[in-house]
Order: sequence, then C-alpha cells, then structure tokens
Amino acid sequence: MGLTKWAYSLAESMLTEALPRRWAHSLGAAERARSLSLILGRDSELLEAAAVLHDVGYSPSIAATGFHPLDGARFLRDQEGADERVLRLVAHHSCAVLGAEERGLRHELETEFEMERPDLVDALIVADMTTTPDGEYTTPAARLSEIVQRYGPDTIVGRFIQRAAPEIYAAVERVGSRMADVEAGIQPM
Repeated sequence: MGLTKWAYSLAESMLTEALPRRWAHSLGAAERARSLSLILGRDSELLEAAAVLHDVGYSPSIAATGFHPLDGARFLRDQEGADERVLRLVAHHSCAVLGAEERGLRHELETEFEMERPDLVDALIVADMTTTPDGEYTTPAARLSEIVQRYGPDTIVGRFIQRAAPEIYAAVERVGSRMADVEAGIQPM
C-alpha cells in the first residue's frame, strides 16, 4: 500500500466517526498540500500523507498527553511504524514546539522528534492554516482568528496560536514566494 493511501485509510479510521470535523479539516489540509506539489517535487506524497495525518492525535483512542502533535506522532511511531519524516512533520506541525512549551512538553517533543526540513514544515503550516475546521479554504488571518475565538485568547491554545502567528505568517509568505517563482519559471534552488 502506498504512503498516501495508507495515511488516508488510517486517518479516516481514527477521525471520521469520533471527530468528523477533524476528518473534514484533515481532508482539506491534504488537498492544500496537494496544491503545493509544484514546489515539493518528490516530497509531494510525503507532505500529503503528513497533512491528512496531522490531527490524528486528537483521536480519543490515542490521546494521552492532551497535546495532539505529540500524541499523534507517538502513536504513528509506536503503533504504526510510520515513516520517520511523516513523524517529524506530524510532531512539529504548525509551530507545535510553542504549544508544547505552553504545556511543559517542549523537551519531550524536541528530544523524541527532530524537526523536518524547513521548506516542508512551512508547506504543512500553509496546508493546516489555510483550512477551516470544516475543510474549506480560508486565509491564515481568518484561521488564526477562528482558533483564538474558539478556544479563547487566554487559554493554552489561544496563547500558543497568538505566539505562533508571526511564524505562521512568515511561512505563508515563504511558500507563496516559492510558488510564485515556480509559476514564473524560476527554478527553486
């Protein structure tokens, strides 16, 4: 079974019934990841797999710490033997290190899972942060605002996402520049 087929099947089995909105969001994020294939080349399949799996840590059947990037990556490593690069992307998606810090889990996250290449980390940020909870396209500003409103500005998630906002916007800018270069015929370095 190919990487993406396996990833879709696993994410669907873990999210579709228990967390249908997370499943819709994951499908939308995977669609955004596919839209970045021009700049990802041979890593397109990897990013799409990570995008559809990035929120499996929310599944009630595996939530252990309550921090979904860490719970998801641990499950994928320990129970599924997932590709190391998928693990890194899931563990570190959307500035997760800042969320881990808010929860006192930064050391665990950083020692268990190395960071993946910055261009792939950026691409996963874009895929996640341009997708609504229902899987539709949105702007990063609208997505960040929705997250703060949903959780509240003074909650762990609210504080984390506000701290992460500058890096999220920077990642969106970097990915946008790379896409514009490729579309203009300028080959990436």
